[in-house]
Amino acid sequence: MPTTAHKPAPLPEAVRTVDPATELLTRVAPLLSQLAALMPGAVVPDWSAATAFRWRRRVSAFGSRGELQPVRTTSSIRLADLHNIDEQKSVVDRNTRQFVRGLPANNVLLTGSRGTGKSSLIKACLNQYARQGLRLIEVDKTDLADLYDIVDLVADRPERFIVFCDDLSFEEGEAGYKALKSALDGSVAAQSDNVLIYATSNRRHLMPEKMSENLTAKHQEDGEIHPGETVEEKISLSERFGRWVSFYPFRQEEYLDVVAHWLGHFGCSATDIEDARGDSLRFALERGSRSGRVAWQFARDWSGQARLKPTRASRRR
Repeated sequence: MPTTAHKPAPLPEAVRTVDPATELLTRVAPLLSQLAALMPGAVVPDWSAATAFRWRRRVSAFGSRGELQPVRTTSSIRLADLHNIDEQKSVVDRNTRQFVRGLPANNVLLTGSRGTGKSSLIKACLNQYARQGLRLIEVDKTDLADLYDIVDLVADRPERFIVFCDDLSFEEGEAGYKALKSALDGSVAAQSDNVLIYATSNRRHLMPEKMSENLTAKHQEDGEIHPGETVEEKISLSERFGRWVSFYPFRQEEYLDVVAHWLGHFGCSATDIEDARGDSLRFALERGSRSGRVAWQFARDWSGQARLKPTRASRRR
């Protein structure tokens, strides 16, 4: 009888041969993802996660890497909350509105007395125009050398970005000074159409100025031959901002007006606001300043203390 060829039984699914290349890629893929997160270069953020971002640089064994970190909770301040800076508010609001609508607009330098609303005005503009595509990127002075990386990262985005440098000032020889100067108006590359720089500072010229620099009639043996050029160099950065907006200390009535606004914001009645008048003036005297920031701090403190006091009904119990 003819014999029938024996067919081997099929291998179980678990022991079938796997392509070595596919298996290797499967095992290595998670490791490659981890290594990519550590490699130099900018990290693309989740643009839908927030309207404000902070630029941060991470350092690893492979080098440093910059990234935009979403700010989950931002200030809720509105333009209407900012009192007694109507002229400054009008200038910055108009410039921001032009920018959001795709019209020509300027970089802005906000200078002057501390606590008068410079930073708050920029945050209020973000809240005003976030729904129209405005975004804010906060950059520390130490990271200003990364400005070109930031601009490249957002250049193709449809949103409009304000790079926000708060409390800006420089000392002699700081690298960020020349980086910002070049980014404003000195690079071969044109500034991106969807990026503006808004900076705040207590100094108009952003760098310390010495009395000796004005004494051009007398020079030390090892001094500058052309001291006037040194002064020009120091003011050249601020002149590259297309808009200068100056802020001034509040008069007493202006300060009291801001105190009243914030006390009302925290739920105090008109009687409470009148009762707090003397305390608010003493608070400002102790701080050595009458400003919007001091008014806000007083209102928080006073309204909080008022709620701690027992009511008449609770005392009867």
